[in-house]
Amino acid sequence: MSIVKAIFSKDFAKHFAIVIVSGFILLGLIFWGLSLYTRHGQSLETPDFTGLTEEQFKHLIETHELRYDIIDSVYINDEPPGIVIEQTPEPGSLIKKNRKIFFTINAWAAENVRMPDLHDYSVRNARVLLESFGLKIGKLIYVPSEYTNLVLGQHYQGKPVEPGTPLEKGSSVDLLIGKGLSDQTTSVPDLTGLTLEEALGTCHNLSLNIGAQIYDTTVVSKQDSLAAFVWKQRPESLPQNQLRLGASIDIWLSTDSSFIIPDSTQTLYLNENDFSNEQEDFDTEEEKFY
Repeated sequence: MSIVKAIFSKDFAKHFAIVIVSGFILLGLIFWGLSLYTRHGQSLETPDFTGLTEEQFKHLIETHELRYDIIDSVYINDEPPGIVIEQTPEPGSLIKKNRKIFFTINAWAAENVRMPDLHDYSVRNARVLLESFGLKIGKLIYVPSEYTNLVLGQHYQGKPVEPGTPLEKGSSVDLLIGKGLSDQTTSVPDLTGLTLEEALGTCHNLSLNIGAQIYDTTVVSKQDSLAAFVWKQRPESLPQNQLRLGASIDIWLSTDSSFIIPDSTQTLYLNENDFSNEQEDFDTEEEKFY
C-alpha cells in the first residue's frame, strides 16, 4: 500500500513530469544538433567537372566547400591528358557541403601492354587474343603459303614486332596471313547500316579489309563518327562480285538515316502503282474470259 501511495503522491507526479519534459527537451536538442551536423535543407547541385584538369577544378571545389579524390584513370588518345572523364556523384545531383567527389581522369600517358605471340593462330582467334590484351587488328596482309588463314607474322607501324614488345594499349597490329597456294576468293558482304567497328569485324571475319572511310557532312564530332553507319560501299554486295582474300572495301558513312530508310511516300506510291497494274491485268484477263 505504501508503494501505491508513493506513486499517486504529488512528489512522484512532479518528478515524473520533470523526467518527461526533460526527455522531450533532450530529444529536441538531439534533432536540432543532427540538423546542424547534416545541414538539413542546405543541399546544392553537384557542379559539372567534366573536361577540367585538377588545377582548374580545385577552385570550384573550394568555392562550394567540397572535397575530392582521384580514384582512377583511363587513357583516351584523342582527349587532353589530366582532364576529368567521369565523376561521382553525377553533375546536377543534390549533395551537402563537405561531400567528397570522386574523379576518373584521363591518364597522362597510354598504358603499355605486352605484344602476344599470334603465330599459327587463325585470324578469328588472333583477333580475340589481341582484344584481350587491349590491342586491335590493323590490316590483314595475305601472302602465298601452304597454310590458309593462319598468322605467319605480326607487324607494328610497318615493321615486325616480337612477342613481349611493349605497345601502347589500343594500338593496331597488322597481320601477315597465309592465303594458301590458290587464288581463293570470297563474296562481298553487305555492310549497309553497320557502324565502322561492326564493318571492320564483318570484313575481318571474311578475311577482308576496310579501305577508304569517307564521312559526309553530318559527322562533325567523335560521337558522330562512332554512331555513323555505312550507307554506301564499293564494291557493292552483289552475287557476282567476288574479292580475293585481303582485298579492301571502301565505305561511305553518315548519321542521316534517310540514306538507308526508304521514303515511305515513295514506297506507298510504288505499292499503289503495283496494285493498279495488278488490277489492270485482272481486268484484262476478265475481258478475255468473257
